[in-house]
Amino acid sequence: MFDGRFRKPVDNAVKPIGKVLRKTGLTPDHLTILGMLVGIGAGVAIGSGRLWLGAALVVLAGLPDLLDGALAKATDTSSQRGAFFDSTIDRITDFFLLGGIAWYFATGNFADELPMLPFAIAGMASLVSYMRAKAESLGIDAKGGLMERAERIIAVLIGLVINPLLIPILWLMLVLTTITAFQRFWKVWKQAAIAPVTQQRIEMRRSRRATRRTARTERRRTRVPRRRP
Repeated sequence: MFDGRFRKPVDNAVKPIGKVLRKTGLTPDHLTILGMLVGIGAGVAIGSGRLWLGAALVVLAGLPDLLDGALAKATDTSSQRGAFFDSTIDRITDFFLLGGIAWYFATGNFADELPMLPFAIAGMASLVSYMRAKAESLGIDAKGGLMERAERIIAVLIGLVINPLLIPILWLMLVLTTITAFQRFWKVWKQAAIAPVTQQRIEMRRSRRATRRTARTERRRTRVPRRRP
């Protein structure tokens, strides 16, 4: 929901920062890995009961994740590889955050069943991400929903800062993430019923990729080697 409404304004706002970062020699992958490491630190802090420190690290982990796209555009290095890498790292970071919360529940004075709540959220969130990935591989749009990644991060932050709200917020996250899964399933189901050209789109994509690979191979083959002085 937030991603669809605020992605473009946020990208425009951080675009100048990407141009500044270009001068540092950093790559988007460097920022992505940095965000993951800080996110792992946030999970460890949360698991040890330092919820406010965990909240601060969650915010810090979000900054590289916000800026890696701006740096990719500023350096003209946006690619499918980068998008895949960024998405994979996001999933790893999410699991560490929710795993940290589960560890906090398991080692604290909470009900024995409560550590399962963060894992249930992680499972539903993975289903939401999988449905989008699978739908897009079929040429179908599956974006949107009440509880996407941005909403989950914001909800976790609120629960970490206002500790008594953490458990109710997690239950609400589970409900809304489940609703989001149904929303995406229904959205894809309706599109798939009226999209007979899906396979044709897939074949077109494969053809374009094969053409690009052939062109790159041909350029390498015909490239004139530089003469040494």
